[in-house]
Amino acid sequence: MTLFDLAFPLAAPFWALMILAPKWRWTARIMKSPWVPLLPLVCYFALVLPHFGEWGRAMLRPDLGVLQTLLATPWGAGLVWAHLIAFDLFIARWMYFEGRSAGISPWLVSPILVVTIFLSPFGLVVFLVVRSARLRSLT
Repeated sequence: MTLFDLAFPLAAPFWALMILAPKWRWTARIMKSPWVPLLPLVCYFALVLPHFGEWGRAMLRPDLGVLQTLLATPWGAGLVWAHLIAFDLFIARWMYFEGRSAGISPWLVSPILVVTIFLSPFGLVVFLVVRSARLRSLT
């Protein structure tokens, strides 16, 4: 198994808790840790550190051709994948708690989190619309 293959399985248990067991008391306890996205980030760091100079130069002076070349490598694709997995999980964790604090039913938040796994920008926008409507209904 490669680091690319490992990134999502490291995040999947947290997604499962938020989606399938949103009201279970252990879900909130586990998700309260700000370190939840750390597991997929381990893959990110393992991939970026050996190529730190190369990646750093590409980030300091972004160029489409250079980025295409780097992302076409196994370590570059794995790096971006681990980054996406970690930050999608970070956003989902925020949505999970924000939904609870806004009084949005977890059974409404759960399908939005499923969308977020596959299409995080869409999931985030849907959540923000639902959250906005919920907060407006409270005033």
